[in-house]
Order: sequence, then structure tokens, then C-alpha cells
Amino acid sequence: MANETMVTIQGWIGNAPVVRDVGGVPVLNFRVGCTPRHFNKATDTWVDSETQWYGVSAWRRLAAHGAKSLRQGDPVVIHGRLNHRTYVNKNGLEAVAVEIEAFTIGHDLSRGIASFVKAPAQAPAAAPAPASVEPWGAPAAPHVAA
Repeated sequence: MANETMVTIQGWIGNAPVVRDVGGVPVLNFRVGCTPRHFNKATDTWVDSETQWYGVSAWRRLAAHGAKSLRQGDPVVIHGRLNHRTYVNKNGLEAVAVEIEAFTIGHDLSRGIASFVKAPAQAPAAAPAPASVEPWGAPAAPHVAA
């Protein structure tokens, strides 16, 4: 992870998270909106700035857990790798999408209460017991108890 831009953002999920399969691997996609606020001394009030939108992708186990835990409108904290890509939009104009490949996603507990349920440990797949082989490659004689 050398020379990568890592970010942590706080915001609200803007759409229903969607899980899809990419080459046999689950990926969860959704958008997070972050609206910065600043204090306006002239009016003595807090003012919302323009909402910034980020695409978020989560892979594998994080995708599966996120699909069961996240809903549109949830306040979240996202930590991950910041990426951007340039594309041509439907109006034929070049645009830039800012996306986060999430490594960690959590509910923002400053905004509400959550309940955590630990996922059951995944037992490693049992490997078949190797057949007993004699040094020269012939199968060993079966063991017979006396």
C-alpha cells in the first residue's frame, strides 16, 4: 500500500447498496454523500456547503457483511483507498468520478445506536487426508490391527 491515498470519510448512504458478482467475487457498491458545514460569523449561523458524493466499493467478506448491515440513509464512516477515474458522461462531456475502495465500513455511532453481531468463524475447508505412499511411490499396504 505504498504511495496510495488513504482516506476516511463520514457521511450518509445515498442509495440502496447493491451486491453483484465480479468473476466469482462479491462486490458491494453504494454512494456516500458528505456535506461539510462551516460557521458563518456574519450571520452567526452554521451553513451547509455543497454535498460531495463518493462511490464506494467493498469486496469479498466486507461486501457480504455490508449487504446485510447497510441501508440507504444510514450514517457511516468509511476508510479505504481513494481512486478517481475519468469518463465521458451521457452528455458527451468528460467527467471525473471519485471512488473509495473500502477496507473498513462502520455505522457512525455519533448519529445513533448500532448492534453488532459477530459473524461465525469460517472453518477452513478440510483437505482430504493424503494417501499413505511408500518412498518409491507405491501405495502403502493397509494397516491391519492385530
